[in-house]
Amino acid sequence: MLTVARWRLRSASGVRIYELMKALRVLVIEDDALIAMLLSELLASMGHDVCATAASEAEAVIAASRYRPDLLIVDSGLRQGNGVSAVEEILRARQIAYMFISGDAAGVQTRKPDAIVVRKPFGETELARAIDMALATARPLKV
Repeated sequence: MLTVARWRLRSASGVRIYELMKALRVLVIEDDALIAMLLSELLASMGHDVCATAASEAEAVIAASRYRPDLLIVDSGLRQGNGVSAVEEILRARQIAYMFISGDAAGVQTRKPDAIVVRKPFGETELARAIDMALATARPLKV
């Protein structure tokens, strides 16, 4: 797979800085089809590749194994299963960066206190910041 680098505009204290950021393969785990589509479009506009979307816990585990994404973006509440449980199952097989998007941030942090959570609704800035944090805190799997 060819990985494309992209430039991202950062604004810090009114100063604009360009930085090079690697395009990520992202698995979106979201049971609301409209939100999954909008999130996928936003990620694509940011230069990332959404390798798959999954609407249930079981689909998420299968998709993570099949597509080997760089990042999971997960809704905690799924109609079939649970996003937190899906992440825990995926992490048993392979270490991967992840973050949650949820209307219930407190509920996610009760189950996973160290989780990065973006509260719905959100904008591109919050999403980009959370992605950076998720990548920075991802730990390699101990062998």
